[in-house]
Parts: sequence; C-alpha cells; structure tokens
Amino acid sequence: MSDMVLVDIGANLTHDSFDLDRSEVISRARQAGVAQMIVTGASVSGSEQALALANHHDGLFATAGIHPHHATESTGEALASIRTLLGQEGVRAVGETGLDFYRDFSPRDQQIASFERHLELAIDCRMPMFLHEREAYPRFAEIIRSHRDHLGDLVVHCFTGERDALHAYLDLDCHIGITGWICDERRGAHLLPLVPDIPYNRLMIETDAPYLLPRTIRPRPRTRRNEPHFLSEVARAIAAATGETAADVAERTTANARRFFRLGTP
Repeated sequence: MSDMVLVDIGANLTHDSFDLDRSEVISRARQAGVAQMIVTGASVSGSEQALALANHHDGLFATAGIHPHHATESTGEALASIRTLLGQEGVRAVGETGLDFYRDFSPRDQQIASFERHLELAIDCRMPMFLHEREAYPRFAEIIRSHRDHLGDLVVHCFTGERDALHAYLDLDCHIGITGWICDERRGAHLLPLVPDIPYNRLMIETDAPYLLPRTIRPRPRTRRNEPHFLSEVARAIAAATGETAADVAERTTANARRFFRLGTP
C-alpha cells in the first residue's frame, strides 16, 4: 500500500483493454494510493459510459465531451446530449475537447468549431474544462484567449509541448496535466526542465491510461497497457525534476485536483 495519496485526473477506463479486469484495475489503483480518478469522456457514448462507471464506483468521477478526433460528431444533437450529461453530479468537467493537429483525424475547421461549442458549454454551465492540445499551438491558445474572460478553470491535459506553449497556457491561467510522457527519455526529456516553471497550485498528474505507460517502471511490465496504479511513477519523475520529494508532489497535485474538480476528501 502506498503512503502517497494521489488523484489521477485523466484515465480512459472505459477503453476496451480494461473490459476483462476493470474492477481489478480500479482496486489495484486504490492499493497504490490513487484515491480518486477522473474517467475521461471523449464522445457522447464514451461520456455516458464514463458517468456510468463513476456512478458505480466510489472515488470515480467523469468528464463529458467530444475529443477533437471525433469533432465531425459534434452535431447539435450530440452537444445537447453532452449538456445533459454536464448536469449530472458525477460529471465534473467539460471535455475532452480541444485541437489535435498532429493526427488530424477530423478536419481542422471542424475541430475548431467543436472546440468553440464546448467553450460555450463550459461558460453556460459554469464548469471547468479538460483540454487536449497536440501540435496545435498557437491556434489553441488564441481560441482560449478570445473566450478566457468568461471561462472558469482550465487544465491542458497531457501537456507535451515546448516552453513557449507552456508559458502561453500559464499566462492564460491554465492548469497543466503531466503524464508518463515525462518518463520517456526518447521524447519527453524536454519536459524535465519545464516542470519547475509550473506554479505550485497549477500542476496536476494523470496516467492517460491505457496509453503512455511510464518507461521508468522496473521491472518492465509484460504488457504495454498503462493503469492508474502506475501514477506514482509520474510523481517521482516530477520530484526528480523539481527537487521535491515524491510525497510533496503527491500532496500538492492531489490538493490541486480536489480543488479543480470539486472532489472533496474520500
């Protein structure tokens, strides 16, 4: 049992890779000190499933939104369904929404239109936002800036960008979510000197499970599937970069997550 108390702000627990052992995955996370988890909604059906899972397990909460990969699905009817979900007690943020110009699974104009509709939902519902950005800086920052005065709390989840993007998001008063990307010496090492720039009260941590299995885990797991119980690896990587203890990182990121998502203490 871990002596750290952690909150995973982004876990895709409705993913089919968890279909055979989802309850065991949640149990292992709790044994590892992950007291609360936010289950990511990335489509209408996915958001409904995230809420159903959250309602079935203590300490789980959900987001509701349409990922930029699925932006072509952001019809009026779909967004009305998301609005209904946002009224449910278990749903704590609008998202996952934003821009992904890396994969471009949806046309960029449709991604932007979907993102702007989600921003309007967050303003109307007075809810925080769980945001995705990949290879879409500075357009992403420009869109947020045009709405920022009316928005509440925002987190740029799974931040993987460069210093200029990080500081733009911090200037926009965004929170930053760090994943196991920081544990990847091949493509995430640039994050190590950036993490100390994130203010004490703006940093949160996440696994983005089943993706982004930390490469620092020893012994190496037999499977590449990431799970929330590996979240402590992210806390340790941040601690090494900031000169804190992992327990210090756990304490402050947990406090930030509980405030941002209005979680309380279990």
